[in-house]
Amino acid sequence: MKNRSGEKIKLASIDELLGVVNEESAMEIEISKIHPFKNHPFKVLDDEKMQDLVESVKINGVLTPVLLRMDENEEYEMVSGHRRMHAAQLAGLTTIPAIVRELSDDDAVIAMVDANIQREELLPSEKAFAYKMKMDAMRRTAGRPTKENPRQNVGNYETADLIGKDNGESGRQVQRYIRLTELIPELLDLVDKKKLQFTVAIDISYIDKDVQEWIYEYISDTGFIKPKQIATLRTQLNDGPINQIQMLSIFNNCVMAKKVSRSITFSEKKLTKYFPNDYTTKDMEQVIESLLEKWMQEQSC
Repeated sequence: MKNRSGEKIKLASIDELLGVVNEESAMEIEISKIHPFKNHPFKVLDDEKMQDLVESVKINGVLTPVLLRMDENEEYEMVSGHRRMHAAQLAGLTTIPAIVRELSDDDAVIAMVDANIQREELLPSEKAFAYKMKMDAMRRTAGRPTKENPRQNVGNYETADLIGKDNGESGRQVQRYIRLTELIPELLDLVDKKKLQFTVAIDISYIDKDVQEWIYEYISDTGFIKPKQIATLRTQLNDGPINQIQMLSIFNNCVMAKKVSRSITFSEKKLTKYFPNDYTTKDMEQVIESLLEKWMQEQSC
């Protein structure tokens, strides 16, 4: 179309007139053609919330499109929407509304984590691996040289601060979660089940994996582990390697033996044998205490 001066003008699309510019449109994609994101850290559980989601899908369908990308094999890879797709499958659907976006590996990781990290009731292990994946991706992305800055670099502290800022946590807390990825799976599972304190788990994460196996065996046998035991173990490990017997000795020495409660009761019949009838209870206590004091002095000589 031309204006009165004969100049060509661009017609606004309906979306632009409505204020929706470059809006991505969803398409129906066959679920069978979608495969999960590699190393997806978020668990899809068949719990009560999933059942509620399945019922919603049966009634209303999938209201929010999932996000996909094409991988190197020209196949669809799920970026975000694993729970929605699982619910759709349980509801009997064969297709799902999806937005297909061109994303690099690192951009896909960041998008996947950002879409899931705000979910309620995330397990510590889910946060741990999600934060680690995002940190690694952000560092690789920031570290790529550009014309303006051919030698870019970003440290873990700066990246952790950025991740924490996006998720309402300190950079320090983000790094503490990432430390959990250094635990053996059995110990990390105890953290998820709240059978191993978060702070104690962080301390254990600095210990070699073979010793972690021994720690897990100890917890399985005793049902507990105390912060003092791990702190003492780490101090000992700084001096050199130890074996499992030595570790058990360290743990046993750290556990304070409970004092046995002792009480002695004398019957009135026994007491009247040694005291006159006019002695009160207080009189008898004073005599007994005096005699015990004399006995203790004799024992120390």
